[in-house]
Amino acid sequence: MEVANASKQSSKRKRTDENDVLLLPPGSSNGVSSNLDLSLLEALEKSQHAVEVLDLRTLKRLVLSFERRLKENIEARLKYPNQPDRFADSELELHEELHKLKILAGGPELYPDLVSLNAIPSILNLLAHDNTDIAIDVVLLLQDLTDPDNDDDDENNDEHARILVDALVENNVLELLVQNLHRLSDTGEAADPDEMAAVYSTLATIENLIEVKPPVAELVCERTKLLKWLLGRIKVREFDSNKQYASEILAILLQSSTANQKRVGQMNGVDVVLQAVAMYKSKDPKTSDEEEMLENLFDCLCCLLMPLENKERFVKAEGVELMIIIMKQKKSAYGSAIRALDFAMTKYPPACERFVDVLGLKTAFAAFMGKIPMSKKNKKERYQEELEERIVSLIASLFGGILRGSRRERLLSKFVESECEKIDRLMELYMRYSDRVRTETDRLDSLELDDLEMNEEEKYNRRLESGLYTLQLIAVILGHLWCSEHPQMRARIELLLKQQKLARKDVKDILQEFHDNIGDLDGPEEKDRAQGKIQRFISAF
Repeated sequence: MEVANASKQSSKRKRTDENDVLLLPPGSSNGVSSNLDLSLLEALEKSQHAVEVLDLRTLKRLVLSFERRLKENIEARLKYPNQPDRFADSELELHEELHKLKILAGGPELYPDLVSLNAIPSILNLLAHDNTDIAIDVVLLLQDLTDPDNDDDDENNDEHARILVDALVENNVLELLVQNLHRLSDTGEAADPDEMAAVYSTLATIENLIEVKPPVAELVCERTKLLKWLLGRIKVREFDSNKQYASEILAILLQSSTANQKRVGQMNGVDVVLQAVAMYKSKDPKTSDEEEMLENLFDCLCCLLMPLENKERFVKAEGVELMIIIMKQKKSAYGSAIRALDFAMTKYPPACERFVDVLGLKTAFAAFMGKIPMSKKNKKERYQEELEERIVSLIASLFGGILRGSRRERLLSKFVESECEKIDRLMELYMRYSDRVRTETDRLDSLELDDLEMNEEEKYNRRLESGLYTLQLIAVILGHLWCSEHPQMRARIELLLKQQKLARKDVKDILQEFHDNIGDLDGPEEKDRAQGKIQRFISAF
């Protein structure tokens, strides 16, 4: 360790731009002649800014030069292991060669040749170099080479990038990147600015790899301890750009992988994310970047709440209580807390029961009635619509998860109090979403389907996106209210339908379409159960 540290200190030098030239005015001292020929300066400047042709010949020359400097550095370190000054120059030359390889990012078409020249293993092995500066050089090089912006919308370049990424993965780039990540210091007073930047570049490289090859999202979690590092990073109280990026990478890893969601759950990840979110239960983020990080954390939480076992962990960790507290505090995370509760209570009765037990109904129905905290963010119309849709989904989940007993009575009583104002609000939403869906349906019917090549399933999905799904959930809630056989609620629903020149058949039609389109994603038994429930509503109306 002492040797490694000494070598780092010895060979770590201030990096300057090789193109920087000190031009002194005529008559200056320091041995510079006032009669210096300006044409020489012009020629020098032109030579420094000359553009090198990037072709196979250039690539071979760059790789050969790099391999030569690498060999010299290895030999110097082996020959003088305890004399850092004796291999410092070879290390600086190796740094310069790695820097020159960055030019290859401008020619993705050469990536297959770079792979065939067998340069990838040599480059990647340097991620374990004793001098972390060299490892950082490699990280920066990989970030540049894997940057999706290099593709220039050329399909051939997409294929070239995949060839490069496949070679990197085959040569253990994921393991080496994460191992190097663990030895970089980017938090606390001892944080090194260069190493902080290298951490950011490492995360950027991993994101690039996933973008080019999506299966990397699961591979990196199977083969490395990246998830452990990310969870540790978001636990740090102080905010910085690396904590923000760590939250974003964690969200990317979780968003499309059930395996990763379960892995993080088994690592106590639900509790870790809840602790990170809890820092904002009574305060708002100070900057837009910090606000984005908080949104990333809630994205992580919602993804984690997909598997059933993580919903259980969420309830045990008092996640329901925390989300209600956040809602009551009316800070910027208000809407995100509702979203998390919606995920937690979907098809999970214990979360619904806990929500009622800890007096969440009052807070939820205040949001349902439109009493939401106002800020620059939620003044946006789309934000308010998303909040409405989440609240409707949450209430539908409550009805689906609480089927009997005192909790059910407390839920139903909310629609009777204050002269059935909740039913009035429900019918207001019913009419608004019904009008929106009708407008979209008319628009789709008026289009030439041959031109759009749109089948019935695609039309149905378009209607779902325009608000049909929320309309269906409203109809389901009306079904629960109607089947309660409460005379006051039934009378109110009948009255409001009549005022809008509608009949119960209109609600039945929406329920019937919902019934007919229930899929079997959760298995045939679950499909039959769900359809049976909707059929009862249809029969009762």
